[in-house]
Amino acid sequence: LERAARDGQWAGDILVVTQNIDDLHERAGSRDVVHMHGEVRRVRCISCGATPGWDDDCLPHTPCPRCGAASLRPDIVWFGEMPLHMERIQAALAACDLFVTIGTSGTVYPAAGFVAQVCAHADTLDINLRPPAEPGLFDRSMVGPASRTVPCWVAEVLAG
Repeated sequence: LERAARDGQWAGDILVVTQNIDDLHERAGSRDVVHMHGEVRRVRCISCGATPGWDDDCLPHTPCPRCGAASLRPDIVWFGEMPLHMERIQAALAACDLFVTIGTSGTVYPAAGFVAQVCAHADTLDINLRPPAEPGLFDRSMVGPASRTVPCWVAEVLAG
């Protein structure tokens, strides 16, 4: 859909919320991506909160480019920490009219609870290798590899 939106074939807004810490969505051309578990190609300064892009090693003595403190850490969420960008995600969930999960187990919270938040006001679709754990929350499920099912679904959306 992102490509179709860029080509003027689809006018909807697209927000990708991912639990992955890589940048594969951006490399594929997604423009609006929320990394709720952080980004491996960024660091976070514990002192000033800066989150600059980072391709080098992050060593204990490496100074923050903004404040100079030696308090950098990877910008990823460790177990037990609160996911990032939850206010933006909650606002998007409240406003969405189409909610699609692709290739997720549906068992890692809080993301696993997103479909329950939207199923009363949005169309919901699960695309996965197996049926969803809670099929009653989804209006539709497409079972199979994403490389096959996603292009079929996008073609359906564009056909109207």
